[in-house]
Amino acid sequence: MYRAKSIYLIGVAVVLGAQPVQAQSTPTDYRNEFLEHFERSTRKIMSLADAMPEELYTWSPGEGIMSIGQVYMHIARYNFYYPETALGIGAPADIDVPNLESITVKARVTGLLKRSVEHVRMHVSGMTEEELTHPTRLYGRQIAGWAVLFQLLAHMNEHVGQSVAYARMNGIVPPWSM
Repeated sequence: MYRAKSIYLIGVAVVLGAQPVQAQSTPTDYRNEFLEHFERSTRKIMSLADAMPEELYTWSPGEGIMSIGQVYMHIARYNFYYPETALGIGAPADIDVPNLESITVKARVTGLLKRSVEHVRMHVSGMTEEELTHPTRLYGRQIAGWAVLFQLLAHMNEHVGQSVAYARMNGIVPPWSM
């Protein structure tokens, strides 16, 4: 009897507490949604790049693993690569996108990282709704333009996390966590 009452009460609670499932709406303004997240991530990576001493830009946690400077340049590379290959937004002519990761001098790294961020900001800010929703290809899949931007953001954040780990391994506290 006790078991039957318990099952009944649980059933009533579930029915009364159930809310209709609503699909998450697609953002009406992909551009601003992306740019808000991109700005937060940019502040983190730029403040960490500035806080990292020059002599650590060639430091790597092991053989065959990207150095600190290479990670920052990897982020910059993909800030140019994704817009170029999937959205038709070419990198500036003076940027050698495929070879960015070979640069490890702090001043050049931070300068190019900033340029890559400015490149994304400028072009995304000017994208039309049609460009943001137009189908394109990335990694062999057909996706909307806005999905390319979210891939760019996911990529950047992955390497923000890697950079935090590198910093902490070297006794550097990320500036935003102090």
